[in-house]
Amino acid sequence: MRQYPVRPLATALAGVDVALVGLFPGKDREYGAKLDLLAAAVRAQGGRVVSRHVQRRGVSAGGAARMAEPFSRRTLLSPGKAGEVARACRAAEVGVAVFLNPLTPHQRTVLTELFGCPVVSGVDLFPLSP
Repeated sequence: MRQYPVRPLATALAGVDVALVGLFPGKDREYGAKLDLLAAAVRAQGGRVVSRHVQRRGVSAGGAARMAEPFSRRTLLSPGKAGEVARACRAAEVGVAVFLNPLTPHQRTVLTELFGCPVVSGVDLFPLSP
């Protein structure tokens, strides 16, 4: 397993190419604006957004009943989307992938290995103020 250097979250994005990733319910029409806010926060920390990846749940007929659920407990994403994002991250030599969604420690580990770069949640990087 490849080891990635641990950097403080406050400096994790400075000068780094970043991929944004989000899982959204099919009824969420504001997903683009949410990714725009995350992109602005990443840029404010010195990161360069080089790609955006969106997985929408419930757009097709079969997914409507499970719109709020992840596709996978390991990756949040469907296997096809996870592979697509992994290939894009590796091809662009992305330094960090930032998910809009909260991630468990296990999901971070699995996604980091799959994507070939550290994976964090925007919630970790930019916690909401109390």
